[in-house]
Amino acid sequence: MKKVKLAIVGIGNCASSLIQGIEHYRKHNTETRKEALGLMNYEIGGYRPQDIEVVCAFDIDKRKVGLPVKKAIFQAPNCTTLITNHLSEPNTIVQMGRVFDGVAEHMREYPDDRTFIVSDKEPVDVVKTLKKSGAEILISYLPVGSQKATEYYAECCIEAGVSFINCMPVFIASDPRWAKRFTDAGIPIVGDDIKSQVGATIVHRTLAKLFEDRGVRIDRTYQLNTGGNTDFLNMLNRTRLKYKKISKTESVQSQLMERLESENIHIGPSDYVPWQNDNKVAFIRIEGRGFANIPMNMEVRLSVEDSPNSAGVAVDAIRCLKLARERKLKGPLFSVSAYLMKHPPRQYTDSVAKKMVEDFIAKKRRD
Repeated sequence: MKKVKLAIVGIGNCASSLIQGIEHYRKHNTETRKEALGLMNYEIGGYRPQDIEVVCAFDIDKRKVGLPVKKAIFQAPNCTTLITNHLSEPNTIVQMGRVFDGVAEHMREYPDDRTFIVSDKEPVDVVKTLKKSGAEILISYLPVGSQKATEYYAECCIEAGVSFINCMPVFIASDPRWAKRFTDAGIPIVGDDIKSQVGATIVHRTLAKLFEDRGVRIDRTYQLNTGGNTDFLNMLNRTRLKYKKISKTESVQSQLMERLESENIHIGPSDYVPWQNDNKVAFIRIEGRGFANIPMNMEVRLSVEDSPNSAGVAVDAIRCLKLARERKLKGPLFSVSAYLMKHPPRQYTDSVAKKMVEDFIAKKRRD
């Protein structure tokens, strides 16, 4: 049985949902799309979700470092919905990573169990650990604002010959300099800033495109989000949000024929509500003018479990990168990044990007 050997940096809610989800599909051993509830693609190039094997993991929290991954994913401050707690694997041990800017100062002392408690263990040699584990792909779930930490792990991937999935709003795949470095190293990469299956960004993009396609001129729009996980607590430090706001805003702007002025578009986190846990609530409003300049507006409230929503996209990104490695592709995967990420190297409408990914999987395009 072929496997996809995965490394993970950041054993938080997103990693927990991904690993629990892999176990869920392994137990159900689904064979058809009808049975494979919750997947965009049950099989990609012969690989199913249960063929993803976690062989290496990094974190900095003392409650997780040193534990097997199958136990670490249930440690505080994780608070995502339980999919299954009967995990036979992964037994790989969580290694101490490098901190850099991966922990906001207020996250060290916040008065509840959502704080990060940095381990006093020495960081491991990430490049050597990746090579020893046989990892083919590293997926990054670092906190928003972790610019130096993200660049460090991207550098480690280049040195170790490992592909990189950048789920966070630090621009690697979409930065021409980093893209060239991965291309020159012969390593495929997907990024940046993962979309959810049905999240605030994909809904906002779809509605904005609907307005455009139906001849309604958008005058202004906003998207506000609240949540109670560590992601939202981390983002209380607004200085960490620069690239997050750019990523989410440009994702919506890319669907418009005429860009909105900055004062007429506001997209970004709103607040941390502890009792929401991993539930994210998004409020979207679009104001525009239709036939004969008559005003109209739309308001949407979306409530989702944030981390499982992301994991449903991650399983496709991982398997598409595996195909790219088998086909000896290098550099950013434009189609996969456009469909699965908010800030890809090249933006397309979602319907076009979906077709591009289907063609990529079917070998009708190299990407």
